[in-house]
Amino acid sequence: MKSYLYLLIVILQFEIILGIDASVFNKAKDASRVVVAGGSITEIFYFLGEQDRIVALDVTSNFPPEAKSLPSIGYVRALSAEGLLSMNPSIILGEDDMGPPAVIKQIRETSYDLRIIPEIRTIDGIIEKIEGIASILNVTEKSEVIISKKLEPYIKKIVKNREKIAKKGVKVMLVLNMQSSSIIVAGANTSGSGFIDLIGGENIFESFEGWKSVNAEAILELNPDYIIVPQRNVHKGLDVTSIADSELFKNTNAGKNKNFILDDAMAITGFGPRTINSALNATEFILKH
Repeated sequence: MKSYLYLLIVILQFEIILGIDASVFNKAKDASRVVVAGGSITEIFYFLGEQDRIVALDVTSNFPPEAKSLPSIGYVRALSAEGLLSMNPSIILGEDDMGPPAVIKQIRETSYDLRIIPEIRTIDGIIEKIEGIASILNVTEKSEVIISKKLEPYIKKIVKNREKIAKKGVKVMLVLNMQSSSIIVAGANTSGSGFIDLIGGENIFESFEGWKSVNAEAILELNPDYIIVPQRNVHKGLDVTSIADSELFKNTNAGKNKNFILDDAMAITGFGPRTINSALNATEFILKH
């Protein structure tokens, strides 16, 4: 079982690597009424069994389904100070893309406790996020037991699978959104690229930063072996065959072999507990196909 000293080391690593104020993980004076801005944080609360503390959350917090019944504060990147504070929170926890900046500044000028949770897009980063939130809630020992039972067995398998995939030099692309003649894909420094790296793949669009539109010619030239499709409302219901037969993919290795990984968008890109499950499923799919 991890000790308090280990948690302190983890916090210091965050501070050294990202220049983060380590106090972000200090135990909250009052964590009885929590407003959450970020789907992965909501998932962590439910993962830890601490969901009863949440009084309101943002619209990206759609898992588990019962979370949708809680009052909404709007979209994580377009919040209002009035909407947040009207929930009378004892603490506000947000992901690192919480915004806009003017609202963050406005809240920080009040006496409300606001914590922006850092994100490192690795397996260790996911565990550190869970442990950091557990520290804020003062349930560190509880989180250690849950992580050990529910995540560590999966992580061991992912690490082994990832090594095999990395040695094979598997080329992967991840789709954000599909359009008629082009698609939005994950470039470098995106959550999508982070997921590809997590499973040991090579992001074929690592040459540019951010999420960008590409056409069929660019996809065919780089010829992915596997294509990850986070299922969002805009293309839910599409099956592997219909995607593989599309003009965008049918001439690629992925299209010819129907090597498509379909999974929930937030599970893949959220870097919360479910991302561990998604990563294991993706690595096992790649090694079997």
